[in-house]
Amino acid sequence: MDRINYALEGLVFDIQRFSVNDGPGIRTIVFLNGCPLRCEWCSNPESQLLRPVVMFNELECIHCKACLSVCKQGAISPENKALIDYSKCVGCGECSLVCPVDALVMKGRKMTIEQVVKELKKDGTNYRRSGGGLTISGGEPLMQHEFTKELLKAAHAQGWNTAIETTACASEEVIRDVLPHVDLALADVKNMDAQVHKQYTGVSNEQILSGIQLISQITNICVRVPVIPGFNDKKEDIKRIAQFAKTLNQEHLKGVNLLPYHSLGENKYKMLGRDYLLHGVKMIEKEDISVLKDVVEQSGVNCRIG
Repeated sequence: MDRINYALEGLVFDIQRFSVNDGPGIRTIVFLNGCPLRCEWCSNPESQLLRPVVMFNELECIHCKACLSVCKQGAISPENKALIDYSKCVGCGECSLVCPVDALVMKGRKMTIEQVVKELKKDGTNYRRSGGGLTISGGEPLMQHEFTKELLKAAHAQGWNTAIETTACASEEVIRDVLPHVDLALADVKNMDAQVHKQYTGVSNEQILSGIQLISQITNICVRVPVIPGFNDKKEDIKRIAQFAKTLNQEHLKGVNLLPYHSLGENKYKMLGRDYLLHGVKMIEKEDISVLKDVVEQSGVNCRIG
């Protein structure tokens, strides 16, 4: 195996332990900052920028004004929506350090490969017993592709299973460099119509679809479909995605997962001074998602919900 650069730094905004839904066995998910998409339903909007961001929890604020005096950018004012002017904020975190009640919380911190592996080792026994391991998510991990690759290599050196949650919105060079170190890719296919895809996510889907095709030639892949009302919840939408899944390397395709829409991240938008564009959109009924599951299976592809 290539030498691992344990001193390499990446930007991590969260580490979630004891996950059982993002790959086989018991897993730890490492969430990385940075994403080229701006999906209207994104449940991790704090991850989208490739730098730390400060989130403001108004309910915790005691209005001590300590943060106003330390902000060198002049980004904090009671007049601002969510307290912070994000066009001025550089994510230095000085305000969060002086906040006595954690109303200001930093999301994104530099960590080395060595530091992350140290965290992962806390659950090493669980990985070995369950066949689990590391899942890297985001954001889009391929935006920090060097860090992602080194972390995957370090996990394999420990004998752990590796997975990545990805939009596949990356160059062929990056995919060929990173994906050989991945045991399972959990790749999003959101909509087969390029213009509709761009309307709701900010980018077209051509590079994404070609990236997913390439990933399926390299490693095991599961196609994930976030089912969003008004965007891709019609039978024809899902049928087209299932037909695309049939074009992937069938030796590596592990099926299609339908992920029903939820609005659990809506409060985060308020904490970032942003509007949640899908406010009021209702969750999809179980009966309706079951119909879409049948559509996938009728196309000859294994499917599960959730």
